Amino acid sequence: MKFPRVFKFRNVEVITLHELGVVIEIVKKVESIAKQNRLTKIDTLVLQIGELSSMIPRYVKACYPAAVDGTLLEETKLKIEILPGNAMCKNCNKAFNIIENKSICPNCKSEGWTLLSGKEFMIKEIIAC
Repeated sequence: MKFPRVFKFRNVEVITLHELGVVIEIVKKVESIAKQNRLTKIDTLVLQIGELSSMIPRYVKACYPAAVDGTLLEETKLKIEILPGNAMCKNCNKAFNIIENKSICPNCKSEGWTLLSGKEFMIKEIIAC
């Protein structure tokens, strides 16, 4: 049985632990990088999340305050950039967005493609002050 990522409990939206656990690991990694570089304050953390990623941006934003509570990142702003889910058509070699085009090449109407981007989840930038 597959559990939902978000469900209602007594009219409160509850987020499953998937995003929270991953964001906690990101926080640990950023703290490690900050320590290695002798940073004492971080202004902004920039994450990149692909359109096809298993990480849902609004859930990442929702659990971020809990993940950074009591850490060096507690006062840090979170910025999320969405990366497009792009593919290369195997028939005509044109790149296209999978979601916008419903997995069909808009140039030749082929359904055969190779994924180029969209599954990413990464730290793009740590802005210190």
